[in-house]
Amino acid sequence: MPHTLPQLIDGQWLQSQATDLIEVTDPATQEVIALAPKATAEEIEAAVASAQKAFLAWREVPVSERARLMLRYQHLLKEHHDELAEILAQETGKTFADAKGDVWRGIEVAEHAANIASLMMGETVENVAREIDTASWIQPLGVCVGITPFNFPAMIPLWMFPLAIACGNTFILKPSEQDPLTPNRLAELFIEAGAPAGVLQVLHGGREQVDALLVHPAVRAISFVGSVNVGQHVYRTGTQHLKRVQAFAGAKNHMVIMPDAPKDQVISNLLGASCGAAGQRCMAISVAVFVGESKQWIDELAEQMATLRPGHWQDSGAAYGPLISPQARQRVLHLIEQGKAEGAECLLDGSQCTVEGYPHGNWVGPTLFRGVTTEMGLYREEIFGPVLVCMQVDTLEEAIELVNASPYGNGTSLFTRSGGAARHFQHAIEVGQVGINVPIPVPLPFFSFTGWKGSFYGDLHAYGKQAVRFYTETKTVTSRWFDDTPLEAGPNMTIQLK
Repeated sequence: MPHTLPQLIDGQWLQSQATDLIEVTDPATQEVIALAPKATAEEIEAAVASAQKAFLAWREVPVSERARLMLRYQHLLKEHHDELAEILAQETGKTFADAKGDVWRGIEVAEHAANIASLMMGETVENVAREIDTASWIQPLGVCVGITPFNFPAMIPLWMFPLAIACGNTFILKPSEQDPLTPNRLAELFIEAGAPAGVLQVLHGGREQVDALLVHPAVRAISFVGSVNVGQHVYRTGTQHLKRVQAFAGAKNHMVIMPDAPKDQVISNLLGASCGAAGQRCMAISVAVFVGESKQWIDELAEQMATLRPGHWQDSGAAYGPLISPQARQRVLHLIEQGKAEGAECLLDGSQCTVEGYPHGNWVGPTLFRGVTTEMGLYREEIFGPVLVCMQVDTLEEAIELVNASPYGNGTSLFTRSGGAARHFQHAIEVGQVGINVPIPVPLPFFSFTGWKGSFYGDLHAYGKQAVRFYTETKTVTSRWFDDTPLEAGPNMTIQLK
């Protein structure tokens, strides 16, 4: 029988009293590999109370000690890198190489959190008035909550709790119920690194558990990554209850190809950016916009894409793995059929894909459409599968107008040899993350992950300096000290050195 995952409450791994359990399945086989509880109301209250209590002590821990905790943690993450990647690959279906990348990007944020002292430096001005000084202090908020998605079960939790905790907060993580084994292991290593009891809690469950955390009066800030509908719900509910919220939602990322771009590089980058991780990335390229004569490359793109082969995570030759669930697969298949019905030309159809030895896997083969218009469901909806749609325009200005008209603004890229075209594109485009000859421009942690428009709800983004601002408040102190010894001068005096 699969084991039931424990929850981390007040420094202890405890079995839930919940009778409602969620099956965690291997997406390549549908085998149930674990059961995740839906945390009870009492367990949620216990976790929040523990986090509140722990905050009172943790906020007083010197910032250098908090930084050293993160140094120990990133060392343990590196030691257990491959082990974490295996757990992640089994429960997500990602290839082993992709799973290792997921873990590594999270480690980079933990390393960044070890630099917390310099990130929390305030400002001072001496003599803002006569003998009066003013300083700003950066202080933690309190209890923070993270709600994370299935597609990056290592990277995205590590976006959140290391920085929040390094800032002096305590944190409650509610990971995706579809792949909670990896987040549990991340938390185990955090405790092993020396985190005090109550600084990090891990609760499992679904919408009911999320809603309880969104409205809890002790919760100060909420970080979320997931779908558009849920992101809007989290943002509305959290802000209505006077929480600070950052909610990363959907995307429709365009890659614009100029006719002067290096063709082989364009095609190679499109393959990985559209089908990597089975397209289940919020930064995946799902729209290729061919400008002018570059449209002649679409047929060659189809030939190259047809060579991509999905497979099990232990298959070193597999380009990507299965989708996360049968429901996710059915949704992608529906959008493929809808695209055909609406008149798009399907150059490569992966809807009948099978993988030998894994007849029950959530497989979708690489799929390519041409002749897609902005009115089609293939263009309007986030597909979240290995499906790429091709559109054709005559000029760079038309491409910019197309991208800017999208309600989403997570990422975009331009492939060109022209510095002038690149500068104009990066200046005019209304998207948070822009790549120039880089298909998926996810920044390293010392910059911030910056979605725009319908891809993000909130004011301050993930990791980098903006995350530190999100997880802290600024206190301004204006001070004047009186000396018992009177000054030997009158008003408007100049102090004489003796």
